[in-house]
Amino acid sequence: MAEEAGASAAPVGGDGKMTMVVGVDESEHSYYALQWTLLHFFSPGQLQLYRLVVVTAKPTAASAVGLAGPGAADVLPMVEADLKRSSLRVIGKAKELCAQVSDAVFEVVEGDARNVLCEAVERHHAEMLVVGNHGYGAIKRAVLGSVSDYCTHHAHCTVMIVKKPKHKH
Repeated sequence: MAEEAGASAAPVGGDGKMTMVVGVDESEHSYYALQWTLLHFFSPGQLQLYRLVVVTAKPTAASAVGLAGPGAADVLPMVEADLKRSSLRVIGKAKELCAQVSDAVFEVVEGDARNVLCEAVERHHAEMLVVGNHGYGAIKRAVLGSVSDYCTHHAHCTVMIVKKPKHKH
């Protein structure tokens, strides 16, 4: 299920460091949350108390397409390839941003982001989960669901939601 671009899926932390999981997707909000985390917890020269695990969720092709007709089988391989390329782009950008972090793991895991992040917390025995905030309003959040809201209620660790500041004109 997990396609990893880094180290093993075994829990990290043999050297006494705590583990921090950061969820990323293609949004500028998630990249901002990752950059904020790097600045505040992984700055060069700063004692790194955490191991960093960067996780992105890759939806299944069937869930992304939502088709159930006879033509769906023809579309699924193309959608799957596109989703894989997209998730590898996300991890590639995350690796670039995390270049100064000596102890980082990068994972692409298939599934819904809410479940993927909570499962990553369990798998890595993380003390903290960091997610961005898209800033959806109540209606959009109710329709789409909020990953950050779900994680605050279901992850078995501290959850930090990093909001990107709004620029005032």
